[in-house]
Amino acid sequence: MNCRFCENPLEKMFVDLGKTPLANSYLTKESDFKNEKEIPLNALICEKCFLIQIDEYEKPNEIFNNYAYFSSYSTSWLEHTKKFVIDTIEKFHISKDSQIIEIASNDGYLLRNFKEKNIPVLGIEPATNVAKIAKKSGIPTITSFFGTETVEKIINSGKKADLLIAFNVLPHVPNLKDFVLGMKNILSENGIIIVQFSAYLLDVIKKCEFDMVYHEHFSYFSLFTLKKIFEKYDLEIFDVEEIFVHGGSLRLFIKSSKNKEITIDENVEKLLKKEKDYGLQEISTYLKFQNNVENSKKNIQEFFLQVKEQKKKIVCYGAAAKGNTVLNYCDISRNDIDYVVDISPHKQGKFMPGTHIPIYSPEKIKETKPDYIVILAWNLKDEIMQQINFIKDWNGKFVVLIPEVKNLK
Repeated sequence: MNCRFCENPLEKMFVDLGKTPLANSYLTKESDFKNEKEIPLNALICEKCFLIQIDEYEKPNEIFNNYAYFSSYSTSWLEHTKKFVIDTIEKFHISKDSQIIEIASNDGYLLRNFKEKNIPVLGIEPATNVAKIAKKSGIPTITSFFGTETVEKIINSGKKADLLIAFNVLPHVPNLKDFVLGMKNILSENGIIIVQFSAYLLDVIKKCEFDMVYHEHFSYFSLFTLKKIFEKYDLEIFDVEEIFVHGGSLRLFIKSSKNKEITIDENVEKLLKKEKDYGLQEISTYLKFQNNVENSKKNIQEFFLQVKEQKKKIVCYGAAAKGNTVLNYCDISRNDIDYVVDISPHKQGKFMPGTHIPIYSPEKIKETKPDYIVILAWNLKDEIMQQINFIKDWNGKFVVLIPEVKNLK
């Protein structure tokens, strides 16, 4: 395998998590268990540009055509994006004359905030089932993967983006070159791009967030690497923010290099220095990660063993992709966990991939009164703890596994 950006042969392993099913390939019936497909889950490091990447074992249309993740089921995320829209309109003087285009627009959760202010919007969403919901709610949506081919059709229809938004999509892109070229082409002369994504590489390594590694994430980025990628296509990162959502996210503000009206903020250089000081431009930093992950696995397994020995009941909250990575890698099964709950009705009634643990509504917790709730979607722990704080009635305890096994108060 060669680097998907600089074509350098990839020879160094960042992390090997064994073989697992696709993290969002939930099973609908028990008869599906025996035919479940498992594929290698390992990430390699490019020694030239330091891009972390997973091989394309499955094509994106196989992963995202009928997708299980709907953004509208997290209240904290909805609040986050609503504030983002308000701040962005003010900061960049967005008006009714501006064209907003969002890549991977999901169910229209973000664009509806612009639409409510009568600002023209267009969503691009590859998952047919998710795009259908966006269209029903009145968000114009193209059901397609983003790239130069899709961009050409949009431009031919008379649209270019004054504001191009790409939230939580960049790590999901196997063809980075076509994707970034598409971003460049669809941008209006003075337009800006705002990219935000979780699994920011500095956080992944510092906090040992190995659960952020799953097949739907094709790449893991540092600012250092992203700067190189965008500059190749005459795009400049003019500002950057570390956002403390989804376990640590990076928000980039990008413009055409021809746009001289916007200057480069000192935040860019500050974060580049922070990354360098931590060692993100040294291969040795990346090669330590596997050992840290293995230590984390031992601690997680020890926790479940102790709970089992105490004959306590344990369930999990959040049928999230990250949770599937943890459970499969750590060999946690139905023998260890009674069930998983999730607020999304699109996951309820199904089974977790690999472990085959059943998924129920959070209401199930009131029926069985478990001793421990392991929050697999730990990035939403505050929201989840508030939703089900009734477990304190029987002295139930909240636990997270990442970055370390920890009881939450």
